[in-house]
Amino acid sequence: MQRKFKVWAKQRPGALPVPADRKISAYAPADVYQRWSAEAAGVRAVETGDNVITMFEDIGEDFWAGGGVTAKKVSAQLRAIGDRPVEVQINSPGGDMFEGIAIYNVLREHPQPITVKVMGMAASAASIIAMAGDTIEIGAASFLMIHNCWVVAIGNRHDMVETAEWLEPFDRAMSEVYAARSGQSVEAVQKWLDAETYMSGSIAVERGLADALLPADQVRSDDQTKAADQATNSLRAMELTLVSGGMSRSQARARINEIKGTPGAAPAGTPGAADEPDADLTASYDRLLAAMKSG
Repeated sequence: MQRKFKVWAKQRPGALPVPADRKISAYAPADVYQRWSAEAAGVRAVETGDNVITMFEDIGEDFWAGGGVTAKKVSAQLRAIGDRPVEVQINSPGGDMFEGIAIYNVLREHPQPITVKVMGMAASAASIIAMAGDTIEIGAASFLMIHNCWVVAIGNRHDMVETAEWLEPFDRAMSEVYAARSGQSVEAVQKWLDAETYMSGSIAVERGLADALLPADQVRSDDQTKAADQATNSLRAMELTLVSGGMSRSQARARINEIKGTPGAAPAGTPGAADEPDADLTASYDRLLAAMKSG
């Protein structure tokens, strides 16, 4: 027997703080990109309209695909839509957490109702964006994933303490938004954040982080799109793995372009990097990750 859930709109939670100094960046962990590639790549909506904003990419500027979802782009789309209801379609592994917060703040200021539809996954920064919806619908096979701000930091123990103290108010603010949306306690939500929690569609509805399951006939999966998503995602995951090992982002990108090699590889620093990533890129990433884990 199929379970039915009542669709009901809640008041959008309050605005989230955005750091004035963006010297520290907050990312989605590399393993989130791997799971998105395995379970959600290529998932799209069956239909779109002129009042729909799609978020099927990285949150923030996407070096590898040359796109990305940014607050600036979303603001421009909202201006084009005008004073009308908006539908936001999401299938994203996340990306830049603070850019996601900025997008959430932009959406929550829209004067008309916002319906968020999670088509495949709304992870990390994308899950924050989803909370801006008056109504949130999620596919039965889709996932919502939440976690604390995840950063790469280098320094001594005093630097680490300073970084932790700097991050704490952002984690607390996110806990309060998820709690306000779900009706759960801040303490319960914080445990989910600490555990880097994935929630299926039905669990997200039961916990109050979504309002209803999305009808299956509104979602499709395209093999060609899936392959393109997975190829680009391998580059993103490899970059984060190298950054976690101590490289700067520019160094990591240069190293990946070396691994990609020629023909087809663009010079380091070129958005898009290459028209088609090498077929063995995933294997290269797996070898690199294994080498880093072995010390």
